[in-house]
Amino acid sequence: MLRPWWIGMLVFALAVAAVFAWLGQWQLGRAIDTDPPPPGATEQVRPITDVVAPGAYLPEPLVGQQVSVAGHFVRGDFLVVSSRFNDGQEGYWVTGQLRVDPSATVPEPTSLAVALGWSADRAAADAAAVALDARAGDPVQLTGRLISDEGPVRPPVGAPATEMTRMSPAALLGWWHDAGGLNVYRPYLVAGGGAGADTGADLPHGLVAIDSPAPAEGSNVNWLNIFYAVEWAIFAGFAFYMWYRLARDAWEKEVEALEEAAAAR
Repeated sequence: MLRPWWIGMLVFALAVAAVFAWLGQWQLGRAIDTDPPPPGATEQVRPITDVVAPGAYLPEPLVGQQVSVAGHFVRGDFLVVSSRFNDGQEGYWVTGQLRVDPSATVPEPTSLAVALGWSADRAAADAAAVALDARAGDPVQLTGRLISDEGPVRPPVGAPATEMTRMSPAALLGWWHDAGGLNVYRPYLVAGGGAGADTGADLPHGLVAIDSPAPAEGSNVNWLNIFYAVEWAIFAGFAFYMWYRLARDAWEKEVEALEEAAAAR
């Protein structure tokens, strides 16, 4: 171990361990949120422009944030999404394309997918979509809960090509009209989401407000990142063990060779 080669290998092991230790420290620093949102922050209604920009992903602390947004619904774009549960009962959501009023931070045209109401019956949901379409174009001011895109999936086997079982703005965009050059928010809005909230629009007969409770208050400690930090510490120790193991193997081979040479005399 005192030979130049193995001293050089020890220096290399020290360098590798130092890199692993730095990665562990970096991971540990990310494990604890030193500036968590205050309790109940998601229930304070904020303008959507203060929460997320069109095309941007919704940050984790803001999932479920109550927001307000103004605009008008586009005619012909009230679509039904199936396999939606309300108080444990399966049913359907009626959704619409809200063309957001332009502002300094919202370019024109920009749209937001909105889940307006729930029905246990598909026929009632389709009828509500027709009734809402008749009122499309009127200015509305919506308040609701902002939720991350669930991601598009293929329709179930045997179902029509228009069948949607996930609330995905990306999937809805494929069926929307007047979508050329359109900016789209990645998350969607559950209109009226939250206790005592108002959708900002009267629901047609057959629809009820979507149950969207406040998100659970999360811990400011990310245990997965702590686990990764421990892993990096183990890797740093393993670098020293590898140096010791290789040096010991080389020493044992030399001792074995000397013993064989002495036995052959």
